[in-house]
Amino acid sequence: MTLTKAGRAPLRRMLMLWMLWMLQTLPGKVLANQGCRDGHFTSAGDCCQLCPPGYGVAVPCGATNTKCEPCQKNVKFSSISSATEPCHPCSACPGHAPMLDACTPTHDTVCATLCPRGHYLPASNATHSHGPCLPCQVCPEGYGVATACGPNTDTVCQKCPDGYYSEVKSSSEPCFACHAECDENEVMIQACTPLSDTLCMEKELQILKRTEGEPRKDFPKRTSRFDPEGGVPTNASTSEFGPPSDEDSSKYIIPVYCSILAAVVVGLLAYVAFKCWTTCKQKHQLAKARAGEMVTSPEGEKLHSDSGVFLDTHSLHEHHPLNKAPKTEARLYTNLPPHKQEEVVHLLETPAHGKDWRCLANHLGYEEDTIDTFGRGEAPAHTLLSDWSSKEGATLEALSTALVAIGRVDVAENLNAPLEVSSVV
Repeated sequence: MTLTKAGRAPLRRMLMLWMLWMLQTLPGKVLANQGCRDGHFTSAGDCCQLCPPGYGVAVPCGATNTKCEPCQKNVKFSSISSATEPCHPCSACPGHAPMLDACTPTHDTVCATLCPRGHYLPASNATHSHGPCLPCQVCPEGYGVATACGPNTDTVCQKCPDGYYSEVKSSSEPCFACHAECDENEVMIQACTPLSDTLCMEKELQILKRTEGEPRKDFPKRTSRFDPEGGVPTNASTSEFGPPSDEDSSKYIIPVYCSILAAVVVGLLAYVAFKCWTTCKQKHQLAKARAGEMVTSPEGEKLHSDSGVFLDTHSLHEHHPLNKAPKTEARLYTNLPPHKQEEVVHLLETPAHGKDWRCLANHLGYEEDTIDTFGRGEAPAHTLLSDWSSKEGATLEALSTALVAIGRVDVAENLNAPLEVSSVV
């Protein structure tokens, strides 16, 4: 189908009109989009509606315009006008900071900036009303505080300049001015540094000039503004020595303690040496007893009878009518053969009727502390008898009497039982 020249004219006229309408409408929409406050517009080209403070976006702007909803009190808030932001949940104050103002639909919770001493709350945390407190910075030696730690600011430190010093670590102390010079009767030992004050000392000390035979003279007290031992500035003034003050007496405490400690150590060494000597003496006596058992002589020959009693020919001579009185030699526990001592120790370490070596120790006069010390060893009964046998009067008769007194007759009978020794034929 072909259009005639007359038929194409109306079509051209309609196309021209549509193009003119588009040219008039498009710039208007572009200018409208450029005039939106937040730069958001609907698909139709209209500016999106802004939700005011206290309202949040329920349905974002798009095919339709923005739909807003009110923020719930004490739950959510919105402090700005926006076409995209919803209601935000209210903040909670940290445990150390009290609440100044509750959350409302238009603003968040307001918390007090309260931190413990030596801490601060950074400005960023204080603005948002949350966040932990941080410890204040401590300036090291040689540095002083330029700005002290505040509720929302940290400590600012600066290095001590020439003529100033700081000897301590602190978050509040500034640098102190150095003493310019020493007195006339003093000599400078060390100049002022950022770490210490000027150190002065007297030029002459009279105590160093005293000769042999010359009476001791009082000398002036040291006037150094600086203690060389601790490095702490002092305000001591020149004065003659008088009665010792509390500060002077404190200087002698450490030597006294050292002297007491040395005396205790010497006493312990002496006690250990005495115990070693006693132990060696007991071992020597046991060795002599064993040697006496192994060696037999005509004078000390033992005779065994059917009754189980041992006779000593030397004892028979002592009962001769020419002797004025029989002589009985005390039998010591240390002379008891080792195997016999082991039997007694074993019986004492085995309780009978609730009576053991502790009852014997109490009867022999030992203190509870000493008994507890024996009990911490591996063989307490052996330790008890070894210690008791080193004392005077440690005889078998005395031990038997003590055993019978505490009700351990079985141990006393074993102690006094005859020794089973084969006689020499």
